[in-house]
Amino acid sequence: MIEFLPESGGNVLGIRVSGKLTDADYKQTLIPKLESLFHQHGRLDVLFYMDEDFEGWDLGAAWDDASYGLKHRADFGRLALVGGPRWVEWCIKLAGFLMKGEIRIFPGDRLQEAWIWIREQSAREERAASR
Repeated sequence: MIEFLPESGGNVLGIRVSGKLTDADYKQTLIPKLESLFHQHGRLDVLFYMDEDFEGWDLGAAWDDASYGLKHRADFGRLALVGGPRWVEWCIKLAGFLMKGEIRIFPGDRLQEAWIWIREQSAREERAASR
């Protein structure tokens, strides 16, 4: 299941996932939201929170995640991964070199710290744009 967090705003999107993500979760929920935000803002900062019930991805969702991530690898500014099983952290570390943005991994109990970090870049960009 995918839920968009209410703290999201502008080019910052917070996503909470639980259970096993499916191809339908990506195609019906996540990808349309991301496409809309890319169209509005160009570049996104994303907080991806895997709650204690998160089980991973089915094969279709894993493919969607990898292919969409590669397609937009230059369009993500910051990516904060919060919580999740240890194997996800290793996968991100291995695949992280393909992304042009900055990735940081936070333990599940550091969600607020992750929000601060993810918003830091957006605030800096807003200040620079207003000059």
